[in-house]
Amino acid sequence: MQRQRIRMVAGNWKMNTDYEQGRDLAQEVVRKLQPSDVHVVMAPPFTHLKNVGNITNGISNVSIAAQNCHEQTAGAYTGEISIAMLQSVGVKYVILGHSERRQYFGESDELIGKKVKAVLAGGMVPIFCCGEPLEVREAGNHEAYVADQLKNSLFDLSEEDFKKIILAYEPIWAIGTGKTASPEQAQEMHKAIRTQVQKKYGEDTSMRQVILYGGSCKPGNAKELFAQADVDGGLIGGASLKSDDFIAIVESFPED
Repeated sequence: MQRQRIRMVAGNWKMNTDYEQGRDLAQEVVRKLQPSDVHVVMAPPFTHLKNVGNITNGISNVSIAAQNCHEQTAGAYTGEISIAMLQSVGVKYVILGHSERRQYFGESDELIGKKVKAVLAGGMVPIFCCGEPLEVREAGNHEAYVADQLKNSLFDLSEEDFKKIILAYEPIWAIGTGKTASPEQAQEMHKAIRTQVQKKYGEDTSMRQVILYGGSCKPGNAKELFAQADVDGGLIGGASLKSDDFIAIVESFPED
C-alpha cells in the first residue's frame, strides 16, 4: 500500500548555540545529509533563522522552523516575534505548544489555539505539541489529557485547516530526563491521537495526519520508534545539536 503520510524529523535547538555554532551545525547537517524522502526541519533560535535558511536554501526536503510566535500580527509586544517577521526570513514551520512554553511561560490551550490560527493565516505550518506530565501518566489519564489539548486548541478548525497541521506527541516525563516512552507506549498514544482525529474529522484525514514523537528520541531508539505504525518521525531536542546524531535519526526509518 502506498504511504499516505510524509516522514519527518524536526530538530528543535531550543536556547542553544550562538550564531557561529548555529552556522556550523547547519552546515554540517547539510553536508552529511543523504538524498531521501524524509522531510528535515531545523528550528534554531530566532537570531539564526535567516542564516540557517540561507544554508538550507535550494535543498528540497530541508526547511526551517521557528520555535514560537506571537498570536497578534504586530504592535506593542516587546520581545515578541510576529508572523510577518518569520515570513520575511523564509520560515515554513512554527513549533507551538511545546511543554516548555506551557510549563515555564504559562501558555494555555486557548492561547496556543490562537497562535495556531495566526500561523495558518500566515501560510505557514504549525507543529502542534501535546503530551502529559508524569502524574497524569501514572494516574492512567494520559489519553484523556492529550485528547483535551487537541479539542481545546485545534478542534474548532475546519477540516481543510486541520489537514495542514503537524502533530507532535511529547510525553513530558521523557523530555530531557533520559527516560523514553517505549515503542509500545509511543504507538499506543499515537494511535489514540489518530483515533481522536478520526472521531472529529473522519477516517481519511486521520490516516493522513502526520504525528511525530518528541520525547528523548536518540539514534539508539529511533529505529524502534519509527517502525511503529502510527509514528511518522520525531521532534528532536538534544540530539539535534550533534550533527552525527541528528543524521543518524533521519536515517532511522524502515525501508518501505
